[in-house]
Amino acid sequence: MGDPELVPLPVGFQRFHRRDFINYQLNRAHALGFADRLELVEAAAHVRSMDDCVGVFEALSSRAATEDRSRYAAGYARIAEFFTPPRSAEKWDRYRRCLELFDATFAGAGVVRHEIPYAGAGLPAYSLPAAGTAAVDTVLLHGGFDSLIEEFLPLCQRVAAAGFDVIAFEGPGQGGARTLHGLTFDHDWEKPVGAVLDHFRLDRAALVGISMGGYWALRAAGREPRIHRVVAWPPVYDWLHRVPPVLRGPARTMVQHRRFMRWSVRTRARLSPTLRTVVEQVLYMLDSDDPADAAEWFLGMNAEHLDSGRVHQEVLLMCGEHDAFQPPALTQAQARALTAARSVTTRMFTRAEQADQHCQMGNLELACQVLTTWLQAPGANTGASPQHCDPTP
Repeated sequence: MGDPELVPLPVGFQRFHRRDFINYQLNRAHALGFADRLELVEAAAHVRSMDDCVGVFEALSSRAATEDRSRYAAGYARIAEFFTPPRSAEKWDRYRRCLELFDATFAGAGVVRHEIPYAGAGLPAYSLPAAGTAAVDTVLLHGGFDSLIEEFLPLCQRVAAAGFDVIAFEGPGQGGARTLHGLTFDHDWEKPVGAVLDHFRLDRAALVGISMGGYWALRAAGREPRIHRVVAWPPVYDWLHRVPPVLRGPARTMVQHRRFMRWSVRTRARLSPTLRTVVEQVLYMLDSDDPADAAEWFLGMNAEHLDSGRVHQEVLLMCGEHDAFQPPALTQAQARALTAARSVTTRMFTRAEQADQHCQMGNLELACQVLTTWLQAPGANTGASPQHCDPTP
């Protein structure tokens, strides 16, 4: 069954599971409208570890599909796919199943699938035309570390409803670009952004990067003049900014000692299932078997590589006050570093708004309202000094 209408997204970050990492992933599906709250509560009761998620949610997806509930079937299939080890034999099949169910969910919604030529392969993308007769502008949107672009189509629908043509895409190392086409990750995000702009013959667009994609969006904006507005939802700025300044130099030095880092990452990953999942995902994105590469990959997202002084566009930084993955300190540091931006708007979402978690899972309707209101606002005057503000809800 198609889903051409805007399905209201639920409000509230739930406590589905005692383990925070599992709980966040279940909230992710729920907040994006791909899971029923009561079914998640029931399913979570059968989940003791991350390994249990695959079977529990694959069965739940199959049940939803037989009941012609393709939206929930897609969401549950995505949870099962997410918790499937990236190098396992089942990963590809579960990914293809997700695509089939997302296609069924958004059939009739005006979403068109594209393959953008890139490095001898292809980047998956979707286009969605603006509601109404003429688009105000074009918005490019991409995800972050472990997302599939399909799960953000409800956000794309809201941006399109606000009057924008939307192009959602995956870069190298992400989603289908990695799973189907074997493209490995590159922090120089201006390359895929440029390919998207070229393919659609765009000489002007706004760029929205979600989760870690906030870092890559700002990196691309500083090197791609066709981007005139950029949104980091939320920023990373520099991963080492999370540690005390006195430890940053030693941390960079330790990463250069690859034998030590290899031992350290392996040891800690054995003790932490969450860290093991993160490391496996990084190595899959890089097509590497060396755990030391995971540490090097994270530290590759740093202030020098980003070079915030090159960003001259209008910038929106969005973050939650209790974001456990990309906390407010990173947003604040990023705002200070954007010294050449035409304007800088920061928006910190709060617990009172039920939007304080990572990427505002808990109140995406509010987050999309803030995003589209900012995109619709008249641009700052060229040559104006940077403006830092925190708009009220």
